[in-house]
Amino acid sequence: MNIQGKVALVLGAVKGIGKGIGLMLAQRGVRVALNYFDWPESVEQMKKDFKAVGTQHLILKTNLLETGDIEGLIKKVADHFGRLDMVINNIERGGMPVVHGPYTREQWDLEMATTLRAKWWVFDAALPYLKQSGDGVVVNISSIAGIVGRSGPAGAVFNDGYASANRGISLLTETWARMGAPEVRVNEIMLGFVETRHAEGTRGWGLLSERQKNDILEHTLLGRTGTIDDVAKAVLFVIRDADYMTGSVIRLDGGYVLGGEKVEDMPLGVL
Repeated sequence: MNIQGKVALVLGAVKGIGKGIGLMLAQRGVRVALNYFDWPESVEQMKKDFKAVGTQHLILKTNLLETGDIEGLIKKVADHFGRLDMVINNIERGGMPVVHGPYTREQWDLEMATTLRAKWWVFDAALPYLKQSGDGVVVNISSIAGIVGRSGPAGAVFNDGYASANRGISLLTETWARMGAPEVRVNEIMLGFVETRHAEGTRGWGLLSERQKNDILEHTLLGRTGTIDDVAKAVLFVIRDADYMTGSVIRLDGGYVLGGEKVEDMPLGVL
């Protein structure tokens, strides 16, 4: 797929993974709409970074928990650029037990509303424009919490609500791939421990003990956490190079899900 001149809406774009994906796309000639709501202190730096790239862009502030505002967000993007070709569905609320402690109803509802519900409303509003594009792409960003839940070393980081919401994203990915075909491809990138998502750049990581951090790294086959660049490159692959892929999940976790179990040497046998 030739992405030059296409239009992408990137959610959660004020910093971290969302910003990294937005910059990567802008550097390759994609016109980007960048939505944010939290972390207003990071907005000025965001503006400077995208202005430096020079590609046409639009920065918007929308609270995606207010589902009634989402249709207006999508329309603003389509009206401004005249089209919408891609949605990077990068919105979540990751409840780390070490930060939030025992569940409250408010924390549970916030995780479900952000990680799961908002994604559905965004897709629903964007689908007609993506269909009209004829070569639309949706990338859902999720977490391996949907696989491992609150188990093993990850149990110090993923709680039940967050894990449940992320398992739900995979169901949405499959359903939306059917709804979008053949004009729209929908795929999912399931993240492990990435520097700004549950790893070094987060408050929760700093609250873990050294043993807990080492346990996570030792359980990861590649022995490190991921970077924003790792994620941005994977998104670029899904958008630009994976023309025959839809309804699929790419696990970008450094081998965390596979880790922990050793491969034994083959026995000598008796024959």
